Order: sequence, then structure tokens, then C-alpha cells
Amino acid sequence: MNTDWSAYIQGVGTLHQSRTLRFSDRFRAGYMDAFSIPDGQRILELGCGTGALAQALRRWYPRSRIVGLDRDSAFVAFAREHCPAAEFLEGDAEVLCFPEESFDVTISHTVAEHVDPERFFAGQYRVLRPGGTCLVLSVRRSIAAAAPCLAGQTDLEKAIWERVSDRFDEIERRTGMGSNPMDERAYPLCMERHGFRNVSTTYLTVALTPDGPDCPPETARAIIQSERQSALDAVAALEVAAGDMVSGAELDRMRAQIGGRYDERLALYDRGEKQWDTWVTLLMVLRGGK
Repeated sequence: MNTDWSAYIQGVGTLHQSRTLRFSDRFRAGYMDAFSIPDGQRILELGCGTGALAQALRRWYPRSRIVGLDRDSAFVAFAREHCPAAEFLEGDAEVLCFPEESFDVTISHTVAEHVDPERFFAGQYRVLRPGGTCLVLSVRRSIAAAAPCLAGQTDLEKAIWERVSDRFDEIERRTGMGSNPMDERAYPLCMERHGFRNVSTTYLTVALTPDGPDCPPETARAIIQSERQSALDAVAALEVAAGDMVSGAELDRMRAQIGGRYDERLALYDRGEKQWDTWVTLLMVLRGGK
């Protein structure tokens, strides 16, 4: 059982809530235009995490068969429970244990930067049928403009994160987080080098702004709660990775401080006091054909 990523990098709640928002049907048209694939395909998602993208693919391509692959056992277990219409397997995106030419589409989201690019692209080329499509989604830029009540950390939080920084640096090295970054030119060149044809790039902007006029109340609250979950999951990772360096009382105080900040943000939203905080993601969609 491998749970390094869910235990130390992104908790199950953080990953699922943030990705559900990112692959909301509000952004469906942009994704489907960039993907440019027909329905009725056999689709393999590499690094599927908790299954949020797989769920979106099921909605957008209802006649397609979706298979998700991830090496984190906790993510796969969650995905199986919450998206029974897709198939989820434990496995490595660098070593694909599928027969040659067994999928029409391969897709990944924020995976390429954490794996060996040669094995990553070569494996997808091998399992794609002739005429198949490889889709790689990669975050290129992010904007996080927090409301004043959410901005910054308390003195306690700053002191604790400074205390454990070396421990988390070691975890990032061990898990390979961000170990193979490439710029916007390198990705398509790498894809072409592995035999893919008609390579293209498209850029999509996913903006999550609770106070925006086009943001329904349930979505606005989900955005705020997603950020809360991310902060609380970071404390949970701290407890697992560095429990010998942080006391239980300190962890409880951190959780209380985080909870207070997000309770205040929700109260401001409910009172109609706009903060115009926003979380914006620029996604590159890399597309190539076999």
C-alpha cells in the first residue's frame, strides 16, 4: 500500500474538492473544445487521484469507458467509492501494465511534472491505438488573491512551518514532487520526439471567484470550503510527517486558528460583504495524435 502522496502532499479532501471545482461543468465547453475527442472512446487517465476528472469525463462522454490509474492507495479507494461508473486501478504512470494499442485516449492532469518524461510519453504511445489521442493537462500559472481575513499566517503557524521545513523538503525529494518540470516549449517538443503527430497546445483559464456575479452560492461556499480543507489537510500532513516535532496542543491551536479564519470568510459572504478573493489557474492542454 502506497499513501505517500495523500498523507504528505495533498490529502484526499484537498484533492477531491479542488479538482471537482476545476472540472466543474461551468468549464465544460472549454475542455471539450480543447480535447477534441468523440464520445464512445476507451479512455485511460494517468494519475487519476480521487477521480474528479474521471467523473467529469463520464458526464461529458457518457458512452465512453473510463479507466483511472494512480499509485496512491487512498486515492484509488476513494475514487472507487465515489465514481463507480469508472474503473480504478493502482499502478504507476511510468510503467503502464496494459497491452499495446488498448486505449483510444490517454489523459493526465498535473502528472507530467512529477514523473520521468521519457517513460511517461513512451508508455502512452505504446498503449494508444493508431489514430489515438494523448492529452496532457499542466498548470502553467496560478493566481491566489486571498481575502484579508485569510491572508497570512499567525506567529504560531509561521514558527511551526519553519521548524519542520527540512522534514518536508526531504519528503518532496522522496516522492519526486516537481522533479521533472518543463516549460511551455519543452512539452510539445518532448511529445513530438516520442512520435506523436499534429501536436497542439491550448490554454484554458479556470477562475474561482466566490463574489463573482456568475458564481452560484453553492459554488461560492464550495470554493471557500475547499481552501479550508487544503489548510486543514496541511495540518494533518504535519501531524503524520512531523508529529515528533510539534505538540498536540500546537496542532489543535493551528486547527482552531484556521477554522476561525474560514468561518469569518463564510460569514462575510453570507452578509454580502464582498472580498473579491480569487483563485485562478492557467492550464495548458497538450494534445497529440498517434
